[in-house]
Amino acid sequence: MDVQRIAAFSTGPEGGNPAGVVLLQEDLATKDMARIAAEVGYSETAFAVAKDDTGDAWRVRYFSPESEVPFCGHATIALGAALGKHHGAGTYALELNNSAITVDATPADDAMDSAMMATLSSPPTKSSAIQPQELEDAMALFGLTSDDLDPRLAPARIHGGADHILLPLKNRATLAAMSYDLDAGRQVMRQHELVTIMLAYIETDQTFVVRNAFASGGVLEDPATGAAAAAFAGYLRDAGWPHGGALTIRQGEDMGSPSLIHVALDDTTGASVRVSGSARAIG
Repeated sequence: MDVQRIAAFSTGPEGGNPAGVVLLQEDLATKDMARIAAEVGYSETAFAVAKDDTGDAWRVRYFSPESEVPFCGHATIALGAALGKHHGAGTYALELNNSAITVDATPADDAMDSAMMATLSSPPTKSSAIQPQELEDAMALFGLTSDDLDPRLAPARIHGGADHILLPLKNRATLAAMSYDLDAGRQVMRQHELVTIMLAYIETDQTFVVRNAFASGGVLEDPATGAAAAAFAGYLRDAGWPHGGALTIRQGEDMGSPSLIHVALDDTTGASVRVSGSARAIG
């Protein structure tokens, strides 16, 4: 089994979130995909089965070491890079469990032969007010109080292909100090049917620094989370935030794996957003 290892949302030759990518001509059993993802050990591995001989359309499933997830942004960026390397620059149609999206692949504008740029068009986005028990459990998990929250944004349940909770933080130092117990986080996220919990610091109206806990998949933290970035951008737009059509999300800095996520969006409530990043082969 050829598993490609690709870091998505990387910054030149470093950073990014590693993902496994498996390109297939025939489907695999669910148990085999789950086993391979656990062996790879990255936060997600994408399995893509060609839908025809053209290589333009693919059926995609995503597995963490412990569970299947409905959508994964960084693994989609990694998949786009792999498709671009193997089939050329272009737009690829992806059929997911619950939606259909596209990913574009182009060569990266740098000197790294292994680098590609990829842009995904996310599933539709939506958000809702966080429920009191969800907020209480999420805050307790990280040892936060109401004084830690930035009043410019309300905590929310956000969605862009997968479900997340957003906690906006007032101080950058609070974000840097984020810690939690993995088993407790797994319980909270599975109880509330979450993929991640995002903690975000507002640097400017268009620039954010974030961290994403991913205990639901058995991973303490992701260096870059494209699905949560899409959900967050949709939430900001629908809340009337002055996004200016483009957002920059920095992630992984406090892990020593700096990652850069770009999001383009319009003012259409609930619409898909475009999430872009560089990807590089690992090893």
